[in-house]
Amino acid sequence: MTPFLEFIFLLAVLLMLAKLAGYISVRLGQPSVLGELIAGLLIGPSLLNILGLPFQDSHLLEETIAHLAEIGVLLLMFVAGLELHLTELARNSKVSAYAGILGVIFPIGLGYAVGLFFGLGQTSAIFLGLALGATSVSISAQTLMELKVLRSRVGLGLLGAAVFDDILVILLLSAFLALQSGDAGLAQIAIIFVRMIIFFGLSAAFGIWVLPRLVRWVSPKPISQGVLTLALVIMFVYGIAAELLGGMAAITGTFLAGLMFARSPEKERLERGISSISYGFFVPIFFIHVGMSANLRNLDPAAGWLLAGMTVVAVLGKLGGAGLGARLAGFTNVESLQLGTGMISRGEVGLILGSVGLSEGLMSGAEFSALVGMVIVTTLITPPLLRYLFHYEASRKVLEQQETPTNNVEIKEEV
Repeated sequence: MTPFLEFIFLLAVLLMLAKLAGYISVRLGQPSVLGELIAGLLIGPSLLNILGLPFQDSHLLEETIAHLAEIGVLLLMFVAGLELHLTELARNSKVSAYAGILGVIFPIGLGYAVGLFFGLGQTSAIFLGLALGATSVSISAQTLMELKVLRSRVGLGLLGAAVFDDILVILLLSAFLALQSGDAGLAQIAIIFVRMIIFFGLSAAFGIWVLPRLVRWVSPKPISQGVLTLALVIMFVYGIAAELLGGMAAITGTFLAGLMFARSPEKERLERGISSISYGFFVPIFFIHVGMSANLRNLDPAAGWLLAGMTVVAVLGKLGGAGLGARLAGFTNVESLQLGTGMISRGEVGLILGSVGLSEGLMSGAEFSALVGMVIVTTLITPPLLRYLFHYEASRKVLEQQETPTNNVEIKEEV
């Protein structure tokens, strides 16, 4: 079998399994993303190791699937941004700031304490806290879109908080690594912060003043799917700029690009085209690849207690930090719990940070193994927890509405 045939065979298998697992998950009352994640976990190195089949030993094949998955998460965050408006996010800036900042500080402090408790050195314990401070909002964003609550107060607050989370974790991590390497810490932080400001300023200026003119110019032209192609180009450029100019994650850039295109009169037509490309091909590959990236066989049994401690801290840190931030900003107890739950997942972000720690000598193999286990658990529990909390809130409101007319009738009869 030629490399190309191996590639398209693997794509066919992954897409089929992703959609089948998603369907089964929905039939069981869970978000489809949960099924796709579990399917990836089962066919990855943890069990079947589909990429290790005798006729699929090409390293390039695995890298290609990983690149397609990365495009999937970029598209997912672009779609999330496309469904929102800048004014909506601006109205929720207070909760975004509180939840994002406290949602980083709490896990970092708790992670540092857990690291010291299990005998890690000061440096390793600090890095462990930083790794636990990050979040992967892509899993939660997809779940909220499935539940049709992305534009709720919780959804808007969650996405805004994820941006603050990304900024703060990158600043803290960059400062930590700079200090470890002997570079000027304060100067390094200042440079990174200035780069972020420049990125946001240029991105907003281009999106508000230049992008609408580009869309109006391209739209009437006799170009097949001209606006859709323009959107993809701009999305990729924003993602590149976020990493190279802003020093941030590419998904932050594509989310911002989606927000810019949400102001376009071509939004509805663009949304249909982007959604078809995303959910028909790239996004399922992303979710199934997240599961495939984790290898349960590498989990060190000796790190079992560390894994348990990290997982508990990862959950409580986001629930306590982001949830408290939402509560301070005026959210109800249930809304605060929903937002905190949406920040629990570490996903691909946790794996990336863990790899950095391992390569820099800040984590041992056993500690990295425990971190991977924590990532798996937090990623898998977030979608069903979110679904339960939103369904619980909806059911409670229905019951309250049903009880109100009855009480009114009883009052009238007494009168």
